[in-house]
Amino acid sequence: MNHESMSDKRGHPTQLPKEHIDWIVQPLTRFVKIEAAAGVVLLLSTLLALSLANSPLSESFNDLWHVSIGINIGTFAFERSIHGWINDALMTLFFFLIALELKRELVLGELRNRRLAMLSISAAVGGMLVPALIYLFFQHGELGQHGWGTVMATDTAFVIGCLALLGKRIPKSLRIFMLSLAVVDDIGAIIVVAVGYGSDINWLAIGFVLLGFIVVKVMAFIGIRSMALFFIVGILIWLAVDASGIHPTVTGVILGLMTPTTKWVTDDRLHTIMDCVVAYPPGNHWSGDTPDRKALKTAEAAAREVLSPVERLEMMLHPWVGFVVMPLFALANAGIAFTGIEVTSPLAMAVFLGFVIGKPLGVFLFSWTSVQLRFAVLPSNLSWLMILAGGLLAGIGFTMALFIANLAFSSAHINVVKFGILCASVLSAFLGLMLLLYVTKSDDSEQPYSPLAKDKRMNKNSCD
Repeated sequence: MNHESMSDKRGHPTQLPKEHIDWIVQPLTRFVKIEAAAGVVLLLSTLLALSLANSPLSESFNDLWHVSIGINIGTFAFERSIHGWINDALMTLFFFLIALELKRELVLGELRNRRLAMLSISAAVGGMLVPALIYLFFQHGELGQHGWGTVMATDTAFVIGCLALLGKRIPKSLRIFMLSLAVVDDIGAIIVVAVGYGSDINWLAIGFVLLGFIVVKVMAFIGIRSMALFFIVGILIWLAVDASGIHPTVTGVILGLMTPTTKWVTDDRLHTIMDCVVAYPPGNHWSGDTPDRKALKTAEAAAREVLSPVERLEMMLHPWVGFVVMPLFALANAGIAFTGIEVTSPLAMAVFLGFVIGKPLGVFLFSWTSVQLRFAVLPSNLSWLMILAGGLLAGIGFTMALFIANLAFSSAHINVVKFGILCASVLSAFLGLMLLLYVTKSDDSEQPYSPLAKDKRMNKNSCD
């Protein structure tokens, strides 16, 4: 049935009225909902940054990110470069979203199964430790030793985008495994940032941070529902964390994990409230201070609050993070000038091997060990070759690797490190996709031919 012509049994339309702007908005909305769309935009932003960094406009492009923005009143100054605002402020939203996704999976999603969750957690731990050890093996005692955290992270957007390229060939359990792995990986990376790359601790500021988190809990306990108020308190906490010497993006992780997963309005209560609205006869009586208008306002709040705060915030932030925050981050950080880079630099090789060798090795070994020790369970439709392919894709460390590299390395070494990250991410994506293509093709060929199965598939496709 045509979506625009949907109606109830009485022939009354059940959709909102259409306007001319919908011809533009609806295709854009459909594009945003495509799983790989954010990865495509991130890739295009990366290619644009690389092109500009190696063009005659490179100097102006680099100078743009160093323009200072902030408040400067007398002796009081609170300002950052555009690059700093993107990496410290906007990336807080990214980590907030990552923490929301993790909490939803652990409380509401398939990771409620403890042994299934342990598979992803074990893989993530291995995917952090083994690359760091390989990196330290090559850089111990060298100038780049402090940058061991660079090779620990996985780029969630690119990994999910790669899986989306293979469509329905990929089992859902692999998507959940990789998403959970990447989320845990990013949480681990931000802990590394807080511990390994923070400044001297200001304990007075830490006290204000703790007070802020207590205020958030009290606000939730007494039933404050306004997202705007929570965001204001969150900004104040961010400022306190920034002053404390800990990297301010930690704020996003903690607040995300504190966000409630319980909904305020149950399904039964929603239906009861909606029935009250439906009971009023059609007419022009929805204005003024009338009981029917109050019932309508109650229904509006109930429809909103039937989703948990975690789900509502995810829906609200996903487009902004995927199509604004991440592309801006790529533009500000992915510009690598290839001139003068020593391709065989020990630092670049340490980064490259940490991702390409360390990630799949750590993910596979720790996953296999956790299953053998019965801490975790391998889903029936996942094979160990798929886990290995997922480990290769986990070597795409692009976004978080660049984020940590900017904290860990000086301007003299950052381009070499970025080059190693870029090469490792490209090769990891290629190898992971090729192995997944081989595994899924093998799985298809092992299934015996069955005319009945073919008929079922044809019927399913016709229904779709």
